Amino acid sequence: MNKVDYDRALYYTHRSEWDNLLILMVRTKDDLLSKRIEHFLHAYHFSTDYSVIEQNLYTLLRYVEHANMTATWHQPFEETVKM
Repeated sequence: MNKVDYDRALYYTHRSEWDNLLILMVRTKDDLLSKRIEHFLHAYHFSTDYSVIEQNLYTLLRYVEHANMTATWHQPFEETVKM
């Protein structure tokens, strides 16, 4: 897992940088992150119901938060402590 991808997804979402979010969707190795971004961007551009957009946004943000916590827990000890 690449924690940088999750940080970028959060940053691009916060700044409404949809083009960069789309590029991240294509480049990331995390299939679930890619799918969550795809669902959100599709809802944002094509849905007329704000609750659908909001639901997809919150789903994306919850996944990013979960993945960030998981990536932190599974980091090897050598990477966390630099000598």
